[in-house]
Order: sequence, then C-alpha cells, then structure tokens
Amino acid sequence: MPKKDAKAKAVEKKAAKAARQSKKTEKKEKKAKTKSKDDDGSDEDVDLEAVLAEYAKQQEQFLKVTEVICSPPSARSSSTFLGSPSNSNELFLFGGEYFNGALATFYNDLYTYNIPRSEWRRITSPNSPLPRSGHAWTRGGNAGGIYLFGGEFSSPKQGTFYHYNDFWRLEPSTREWSRIESKGKGPPARSGHRMTYYKNYIVLFGGFQDTSQSTKYLSDLWLYDTSNYVWHSPTLPAASQKPDPRSSFSLLPHDAGAVLYGGYSRVKTNVPTSSSSKSNAHTKRVALKPHVHQDTWFLRITPPSPPLPSSAAPGVRWERRKKPVNAPNPARAGATMAWHKSRGICFGGVHDVEDSEEGIESEFFDQLLAWNVDRNRFFPLTLRRPRAGAVGKGGQQGGEKGGSGKRGGRGRADEEELLANLARLEASGGLGGGGGEEMDVDVVVVKASQGVDDEEDDERKKEVVVLNTMPHPRFNAQLAVQEDSLYIFGGTYEHGEREYTFDEMFSIDLGKLDGVKQLFKREVENWVESEESDEEGSDEEEGDESDEAEGSKMDVEDQTWDKMDLDEPREPATPATSIATDPELVEPATPTAHDNRPYPRPFESLRDFYARTSTEWQELVIQDLRESALNAVENSSIKELKKKGFDRAEERWWDVREEVMAMEDEQERAGIGEVVSLGASGERKDGSGGAGGGGGRRR
Repeated sequence: MPKKDAKAKAVEKKAAKAARQSKKTEKKEKKAKTKSKDDDGSDEDVDLEAVLAEYAKQQEQFLKVTEVICSPPSARSSSTFLGSPSNSNELFLFGGEYFNGALATFYNDLYTYNIPRSEWRRITSPNSPLPRSGHAWTRGGNAGGIYLFGGEFSSPKQGTFYHYNDFWRLEPSTREWSRIESKGKGPPARSGHRMTYYKNYIVLFGGFQDTSQSTKYLSDLWLYDTSNYVWHSPTLPAASQKPDPRSSFSLLPHDAGAVLYGGYSRVKTNVPTSSSSKSNAHTKRVALKPHVHQDTWFLRITPPSPPLPSSAAPGVRWERRKKPVNAPNPARAGATMAWHKSRGICFGGVHDVEDSEEGIESEFFDQLLAWNVDRNRFFPLTLRRPRAGAVGKGGQQGGEKGGSGKRGGRGRADEEELLANLARLEASGGLGGGGGEEMDVDVVVVKASQGVDDEEDDERKKEVVVLNTMPHPRFNAQLAVQEDSLYIFGGTYEHGEREYTFDEMFSIDLGKLDGVKQLFKREVENWVESEESDEEGSDEEEGDESDEAEGSKMDVEDQTWDKMDLDEPREPATPATSIATDPELVEPATPTAHDNRPYPRPFESLRDFYARTSTEWQELVIQDLRESALNAVENSSIKELKKKGFDRAEERWWDVREEVMAMEDEQERAGIGEVVSLGASGERKDGSGGAGGGGGRRR
C-alpha cells in the first residue's frame, strides 16, 4: 500500500505540474500580447538617431577640454579601462552602461585616475564619442595614443539597439578626441569585439550585432595602418583555419602579431520540445545555446617588404595552438584579461549550467590567474600573507631582523614620517580641543580631497584599506595594469533574476601579491522590480508545497541581498576548484638544459637579480648583436647595451615569477626565510637592498 500511495502521489504531482506549466504558458502569451500593445509608441518606436543627434548637440556646447576633480565614476558595466600609454601615473576610463532592472543608462564621460594622488578627474570635450557600451580600445603601439572603435546604444527599455562603426583617437597628454575618417572601407558596426596593437597596426577581431530580434556573432579580421590611415581586411591563405565567431574574448599583443583566448557566443542546436504528449516526445526545435570557447589562436602578422609599397596590406595567418596547460576549469565566460609583461592577467568569470529552459545555475569566480603566453600555461596568483620580517614592530622577530635591512628601514622611516606629520598638526593647533581648531582640521581635509596639499594627500593615501581576500566573485570586471599593479574596476554579479553592478575599485601589486587595496567602495544600488518579474513570482506561488517553501526562501534572500555586506569574511577560493590538477605546478622550477639564461633566486627582487646577473645579460645582448648584423656591437653605446640587458632580465624575472613564488612559499612552509648571498649582503649597508617579497618596480 505505501508503494501504491507513493506512486499515485507522484502521478498527481506530475499532472499538477503539467497543468501549472500549461497555465503559465497561456499567461506568458497573454502577457506578451499585452506588452506589445503597451510598447507601441513607447520604446520600440524610439528614434535612436534623433536621440544621439541631441546628445551631439549638447556636446557642442563645450567650448574646450576641461578637467574637474570629482568623486569616482558611478557604477557601470561594459566600459573600457586602460593604463595611460604616455606616463605611468594615470588610468583612463570611458563610457559604459548601467541597468537597474527597468531602464538602461549609457555614458560617454571620460575619467582619469591619478595613482600617486588617488584622485579622479572628469574630462569634458566638445568633440568626443557619443554614449556607448561594449566598445573596445587599445594603445596605439608605435603610433602612440589610444584608439577606440564601435560599441552600442539602446533605448531605455532595451527594445531597440544601435551599433556604432565610428573610429576615434584619444591623445592622453592633451585629453583631446579626434574622429578618424579613414580611406576606403572600414569594419562594419559592432560591439563586444576586441582590439590590440602590433607595431604600426591596430588589430580588430570579432564581436556581434544585435537587432533585438537576433544576434549575429562575427569572425572578421581588420587591421588599421596608423601610418597610411587605411583599414585592411586581409585575405587569409586558402584552406587555412580561423577562429569561430565570438565576442568577449581576450586579445593580447605579441612580438610577432597577437594572441587570442576564449570568448562567448550562442550557437544553433537541436533541443527536444517540452511537450508531455507521447506523439511529440521525439520532436525537436532549433534553439540558440550559450557556448564558452576555450581555444587559443596565434595571429602571425607579416608587414609588407620590398618590392611591395609600405601601404600594401600585411600578410596574416591564424595558427591554432594547443589548449593551455592548467586552463580555467570549468570554462567560464566574462573572465576579463589585461596585458602585463608577456602574460595575460585574468580575473573572475561565471560558469552557467542550464538545468532546463527556464532555469540556469551559475557559479561565479574570484580567482586571479596569469597566462604565460609564450609557454601557453596558466598559473594561479594567490594572495600571500605578510612575512614575519615585514612586520617591523619593536620587540618582534621581524623588527629585530629587519633592523639593518630594507624592510626595517622602510618601516622606521614610515613611522618617523607619521610622527613628524602629527607634530606639525599639533604645532598648528590642528589636534586641539577648541571649536576653531577643529575647523582648521576640516579645511586641511578638504584641501587634501581636492588634491591641493601634497603632504596631507600622502597622509590620506596611508588610510587605504588592505584586504587579505580577493574581491567578491564577479564577471566582466574592467582590468588595467600600470607599473606592475593590477586595477580592478566594477564588475557584475547575479542573484536570482537580479543583476548587480559593483561600484568599487581595487589594486593588487603583481610582484608581491601582499593584499588587495580597496581604493573606493560604494553600496550597490537597489534593483528595480519590473511588472514581469512580479507576475512570474505570482505564477511560481501556484506550485506545490516544496516549491512554495523554496520560493519563499529565495524571496527572503532577494529582500536581504541589498543589505548584505559583500565584503564579509569568506573562505578564499581554492585553486583546485578552478585549475586542473597539475603536480608540476608546485614543483620547484629549474632552468631547462637548453635554456642557460640566469634564473632568479627565491626572495630576490628584480633589482637584485639584475645586479647579480648584469654581466651575463650584457654578454647575451652582445652575442645576439654580433649574429644579427656587422658592426652592430661597435655602433651601440654602453648605455644601450645595459638598457637591453636590463630589459631581458626584467622579461626573464616576470616570465618565471609564478614558479619562483611557488619555491618561496615552499621554503617558508619549511621554515626557511629569505636567502641572501654573502656577496649581496655587503651591498646593503644603506638599507637599499632588494631583499623583499619579490616586488618589481616600486613607486
């Protein structure tokens, strides 16, 4: 009897579910008809060209380029973020969009972030690109500057879309935009594409075109010649391979062209229909399913050589590479990547598992990875706890050991500087108890926030919060690298049907990995519920008791999400969940038999590494010059040889950085501190040695 009762209940539950599904389908059809009537003349009929023309008219009211100190940019996604190519002190951010659940807002404001002063500036110009998101920009390579192409704009309710095909150049030093009118035919309009540079060429690939009815992914390749002001659409060799259409991939520069990794697209596939009748059990329909690409391609570019003119199209060839070692697993979309020292720095991403046509389970990531392009291998970059020698407090082991070293000296210098600043404030009455004296302190703080008082601005920099965990998991974060530091701006997270755009920025020292600096953080704005989500919620309430209980639980989570602290303590994500197991990853790396170049020691800074091996690097440079051309060595100055030697040492130091850090971690677990040679110890009497946690250049 119990078995029969259970079977009967299962049949009843299945029938009830089918009835609810049928009722839900009827409601959706009715809702679609009602929505189409309501939308007539409201969002679908918005003349986007007229809206953009009005934007352009407003833009003309600005008579000159102006810069205004401001608060950090508002929350936004699909913007572009880049380190300035003209100096090492600035970051540029442009455009983007913000969707609050009901309406989409697009931006065309340009911001700069001054790194030493921790200062944002908003730039207005009479000639700048119109509001957009999903555009792409890149450094200009030999031509300098920043080049931007394409992007998209939509009506507030995202009923209609407009894609740009305009091409712009930004001069970083003057902040001036100039629209480029190239000769001949250029790339068609698109968004979601990527751009990079090679010598005097700007490389553009992929993207998509959205007509609100369908989405077309692209796989065309374009090269812009910055010397001759012309676009080339290269003809590929016969029967040669090329990447599939895609968007949101990573495209990085290379000495011989460019490299491409990953991406996202939706591909046609046959899926069974959701019909309960036996006669239609085997019927299928064509649907677009998401596909996350994991392939890697090398684009080899060959500039024209005599007798061809310099304006001729370069030769190109796509070469498919093997799958990278230790590639992110599972595959993830929205894992953005920034270029740094012959490697790509990758962060975040999302992995979707489509359980049914109605629900998608998503897993978000906060892993930081380094993709060594030449070796085609991913390495995890994990935050490192501060070493004992870096504490620098009196009475502790680190402070005693670091008394004559760089860390101890730097710690005492910082403490003395802090005491000196406090003494100055006390002398000026800034720390007194009277009302007038408190007003003086307020004035100083205001000046520092406006970037007027350099000394007080330096004090404000010391108050930056440093976290020992990675930022909250997210996808499509904007990344930029400047002076060996990674900057993470914004990003998106999904919870149920809601989408949250982070309003924050962080920085990570890629040499030390000693924490995450929180440069600014504002609370996430509330999600605006639409009528559709309310009606769908009412449909779900008609489910069985278990569905109702689960639905009520999700409602509670949705209501409390806006009040959640996204930075509450979390267990660090383990690399094993996202990196394929590879025992070689933790083994001490040693130079191979055919690679006799110098190898960094554990805990050896770039400066110390070059000081120890400078002679060997200069000998390698001289050897290559002798093999390349006659009298090349004689025509090179000593300064040039030293510069080329240092460049090679720096490239080597970063190339094996992850392997050396694994050796450092293994030695620390074994209780071994930093290793200093007797010869090197004599060079640190002034405390300026490089015995540190592996930091590169220091600002």
